[in-house]
Amino acid sequence: AKVGWEKLLNRAGTTFRKVPEADRADISQAKAIALMVAQPSMIKRPVLTRGDDILVGFRPEEWLRFVD
Repeated sequence: AKVGWEKLLNRAGTTFRKVPEADRADISQAKAIALMVAQPSMIKRPVLTRGDDILVGFRPEEWLRFVD
């Protein structure tokens, strides 16, 4: 809930691309959560937490700021 399903759902991954187009169209929060529960590889990784801060995905410049 803190980062939102839109940020957690890995739309660029091969698992998501294998989902039928009808299931990918007009994706809602409920549909996205169901997909991520059924196929955890659809969750963008890594997910890092530090206190109340959460970082999703790997972008080197953001990692450097996050771990400092």
